[in-house]
Amino acid sequence: MIPYILHVALLISVCLIFYKVLLQKETFYRLNRAVLVFCLALSFALPLIPIPQQWAFRESAKPARVTTAAVTPIEAAATQYKNNAQKQLLVKAADASIVKTDPATLTIVPQSTLKNTQVPAIPEVPLSQRILKWMFYLYWIGVAAFGLNLLLQVIVLLYQAYTRPMIRDGKFRIIELTGDKAPCSFGNNVFINPEKYDWDTYSQILLHEKIHIQQGHSFDILVAELVLVLQWFNPFAWLYRTELESNLEFLTDDAILEHNEIERSSYQMSLLKVSAPHLSLGITTNYNQSLLKRRIVMMNAKKSNIHIMWKYFFLVPLLGVLACALNDPAAFSQPLKTHRSSEKYAGYTNPAKQWSINTNTEGSWFATIKNDRVRIEFRSDSDDHNWSSNSDFKLSEFSSLPRNQKGDFTLTREAGTVLFNGKFDGNQGYGHYKFTPSREFKDFLGRHGITELETGDEFAFFMINIKRDYVQMLENNGYKNLSKNDLISMGALKVDESYIRFWKENGYGHLTANQLVSGKALGITSEYVTEIRRAGYTHLPFDQLVSFKATGVTGKYIAGLHSVPANKLSKTTRAAKPVPAEEKTMPAEDVISVRALNVDAAYVNSIHKEGYNNVPLRELTSMKAVGVTPQFIEEFKSAGYKNLSVNDLVSLKSLGVTPAFAKGFEADGYKNIPAHQLISMKSVGVTHEFIAQLKAAGYNNIPPNDLVSLRAMGITPEFAKSFETVGYKNIPYRELTSIKALGITPGYIKSFQDVGYKNASINNFSSLKSMGVTPEFIEGFKKIGYDNISLNQATSLKATGITPEYVKEMRDKGFKSQDLNKYIELKNAFN
Repeated sequence: MIPYILHVALLISVCLIFYKVLLQKETFYRLNRAVLVFCLALSFALPLIPIPQQWAFRESAKPARVTTAAVTPIEAAATQYKNNAQKQLLVKAADASIVKTDPATLTIVPQSTLKNTQVPAIPEVPLSQRILKWMFYLYWIGVAAFGLNLLLQVIVLLYQAYTRPMIRDGKFRIIELTGDKAPCSFGNNVFINPEKYDWDTYSQILLHEKIHIQQGHSFDILVAELVLVLQWFNPFAWLYRTELESNLEFLTDDAILEHNEIERSSYQMSLLKVSAPHLSLGITTNYNQSLLKRRIVMMNAKKSNIHIMWKYFFLVPLLGVLACALNDPAAFSQPLKTHRSSEKYAGYTNPAKQWSINTNTEGSWFATIKNDRVRIEFRSDSDDHNWSSNSDFKLSEFSSLPRNQKGDFTLTREAGTVLFNGKFDGNQGYGHYKFTPSREFKDFLGRHGITELETGDEFAFFMINIKRDYVQMLENNGYKNLSKNDLISMGALKVDESYIRFWKENGYGHLTANQLVSGKALGITSEYVTEIRRAGYTHLPFDQLVSFKATGVTGKYIAGLHSVPANKLSKTTRAAKPVPAEEKTMPAEDVISVRALNVDAAYVNSIHKEGYNNVPLRELTSMKAVGVTPQFIEEFKSAGYKNLSVNDLVSLKSLGVTPAFAKGFEADGYKNIPAHQLISMKSVGVTHEFIAQLKAAGYNNIPPNDLVSLRAMGITPEFAKSFETVGYKNIPYRELTSIKALGITPGYIKSFQDVGYKNASINNFSSLKSMGVTPEFIEGFKKIGYDNISLNQATSLKATGITPEYVKEMRDKGFKSQDLNKYIELKNAFN
């Protein structure tokens, strides 16, 4: 975490320097805003992107941290598949997987055993590591403090916004303050003390803050504040936030001066009047005294020339160089994990619990001698890498063990030697270890195509006890030029010559190394292959055989499915008429699907007893997936729903619809609601409370379908009541749906009332809105002498494309008429 945070801090600092040197004085404020926010986001994302080795300036990280440490056999089995669905089936099937392994080399120490084993304390942590740990704690204390401060600011603003006097101005909420506080805005709220300013200054303040709101400047400020929470220790982050806020003010000032009615000198004088020593909260856009001089300078600055745009493009190579210099190279392999467990499934071992191949070549060891074996736990000496792994070794492999006094002893294998330093008290021992790789073994592997080994890889070979004759055996069986990960996986799972021969004898030719690992990890044996073939799958591809095993498909399970009478499964599951023997088996893909969801003969029979015959396989799996049970079906039958379709059952269950949900509407007068309407009501959130609110507003006896429409459109009693302000009470609910869909608001209606249309119907407004007629459109005709345009005529004019400009154009050409219908006829004639 600490390196990542420092990496982010460095990127923010570089981006700030880039901005201040090249972009700060340019007047492309919108582009500067995008660059500032983009750089913040990229500063947090860029460190997470690995750089190809050939582009990276940094050397590779130590392999002990990134190579051959630990892959689940299930994951290893899944790597060969391009089909994501098959990968998921394989990975999720760990509890049903099968592994037979010899615990001679690698075993697991149960957690209970570790807890009961008395071992000495780990040596004292170095001072540098303790300092780093306390720095880590200090950083998060700072994050918590600044995060709490930000949260309190938001709470204070929301409290003020909803407790102080408020004036609604369209989408803007003007909150009246008291005291000597500068105006500010947050979200759609403008905070201001109207008593402090004359009308001209007040109107300019409101215009200024409205532009902040319209352009969403609160988002930029919040992003900058969140960055400060995470980068509170970085002075460049604080300067960055200042520059971002400054640019937003420049952008707003520029937008205001585009208004013809605003004079530059008058606006600048208003800024001087508004600036106050009592500043607003940090997360608001506000009038900052220290920024005022820069704002006035930028308002008077000459507009930047388009030819200096090259400065912006310079950012891309700069960030690219930083990524190559700072980011981790992506050339090394991912950790290889392997899992074991003594849990049983169907008589086999389940690899659901993890053991890992330790690749840290130095650390602490703790050992227990039991009979002729020594179980050693390897542990880290570092707080940053809190790992441990356990392995069993033969007692005869060690040199003489030091008893009752500290000493050295060794364990030598072809891959290298481990020097242990420590002592044994009885059958318990502890100390430190260090691994030294064998140069001869590394050279041997290099001659056989396994290169680019690091010390951590060699320690993995040591732990697994890979030998020269094992590598030679694999080559003799056609497995040449294996990768180091392939060799580690095959050695860890003991893919031996007899196992390779077994596959060839069963007709699977030359499997890849990954496929062998998959089969071994899942415990696929000759007996299992024979069992599946006897069940009717004589030519099953390897990947489907793996999927069978991963999902727990057995011969007994297949026989159970085929024992279901043909009339209980549709033609998509089993044939209902005599067919050739080779076609009687269910497709392998279907078997995998139904097994993954545990659809068995018992489930099919239970659904059949409820009256659901000939259910297609896809629908059976859907029912099982969402949890449709005979009990669920019986509950609805008892409530009067006796003939529900499979699709209805699936929808009801997936949405959580119960008979109690349906019964809850009886008090509102809705009895025996059809299943499809219940599903719709549940999906859009129609509740008893929603119906009660509508009734309180005078909307009674609304059919279920209309309830769904109202809820889906977000129509509430408050929405209906809002039209009373413009004279429309008790609007029928179907008209409410129409005006909501068209976006008609009280403000839209009032704009027409202001230009003389006082008694229009809701249908009139629906027609106007659908055609895009606005008061401005009608006012345009009034300006050229047409004062008495009806709303229907306005709709016709808009529909035919007659505009005031068109009328003036025709007048200039000599066609003059006080009857606008003549222009409509003229337009239609030419079209």
